[in-house]
Amino acid sequence: MPFMTLTALGRRSPARFAIPALFVTLFSTQAQEPPVSLPVPPLGPGPFVFDTAEQHKIRVAIVTKGLAHPWSLVFLPDGSMLVTERPGRLRIIRNGVLDPKPISGLPNVRTKGNGGLMDVALHPRFAENHLVYFTYTKPVENERGAPTVARGRLEGGVLTDVRDILVTDSREGNSGLSARIVFGRDRMLYMATGGNVEKVAQEPGSLRGKILRVRDDGSAPPDNPFVGRAGYRPEIYTLGHRNSLGLMVHPETGALWNNENGPNGGDEINIILPGRNYGWPIVSFGRDYAGPRVSEHPTREGLESPIVVWIPSIAVAGMTVYTGDRFPKWKGNVFVGSMRTGEIAGTGHLERIVFNDKTEELRRESLLGELRQRIRDVHQGPDGYLYLLTDEDEGALLRIEPAQ
Repeated sequence: MPFMTLTALGRRSPARFAIPALFVTLFSTQAQEPPVSLPVPPLGPGPFVFDTAEQHKIRVAIVTKGLAHPWSLVFLPDGSMLVTERPGRLRIIRNGVLDPKPISGLPNVRTKGNGGLMDVALHPRFAENHLVYFTYTKPVENERGAPTVARGRLEGGVLTDVRDILVTDSREGNSGLSARIVFGRDRMLYMATGGNVEKVAQEPGSLRGKILRVRDDGSAPPDNPFVGRAGYRPEIYTLGHRNSLGLMVHPETGALWNNENGPNGGDEINIILPGRNYGWPIVSFGRDYAGPRVSEHPTREGLESPIVVWIPSIAVAGMTVYTGDRFPKWKGNVFVGSMRTGEIAGTGHLERIVFNDKTEELRRESLLGELRQRIRDVHQGPDGYLYLLTDEDEGALLRIEPAQ
């Protein structure tokens, strides 16, 4: 098939961002008007070959289909993969084949809104203890949901000894239910919780809109930044986050990074530092969905500024840094999943960001837009390829390879 050229996006200084005038008014009109969308054809059998700006020819192969809104994946020591499905199922893929039988033992999952079964991570000593950690929306009274971390022991195709280790507070509505987790180099578990509910992200007594740091049993370590401070939950590591849909430990520096969805514009990447406030909803580069700016100025002294901002939004999702040898021109680049661009459905893609040695953004490239898929997660595999999950009714696991 012919090669398709993808366009690299140039660097723009945040101070000079121009915010597009035309946006879709969601709150007031979504009940009367159909969503704004490009047509999304079924994903073909592949493989698909594309040209890219620096690595040039790549091939995108379909590893497996048949996943229902997959949310996250993790590689097991034997090379197989665990994949979460938002409706509440945990699946396993071995040698590219999806086991038709989900792993049993998961708790009841609330799936309304942007919650469900979400992230999955392995204990740093998984080879010894077989502990799997996952985040889900726990159903509570009055049909509310609480973002929760649970863990269980994976034995064959069953999770045993499953228990919640950290249950956050529930709120009205179906927003801000997302949650990402990652183990740091300090072997602490970091959890990013959604804060798109009123001003909860700034409330020190709430675990929502925060990044939390806990031991592997869910307890707060004594060296957390707010331990002993009146009114603050001891699990809090940082505050002022909207909806964090990417959380990673940078493989070269060991620093914790997150990305989070802004409202209408203002998606961002942050380097996470203990005790800092990342601003939501006090400041933002974005607008409310109806059009007005969230804040008159997007930055303020005493609040952390992002290292990358998107205007318009790309609905950022999973995030990883490429360190392998399969794509030498991509080494050190950050890859971010996108679920839609500029509030228009059918515009998901994979974004590549190049930084200099001072972590200053140099350029961006938009990849795989021709597939029109919502890219929910991205990981580098042990084989040095990149693996992607498409968040669709008929979701797929994709693999990016060099085209020979």
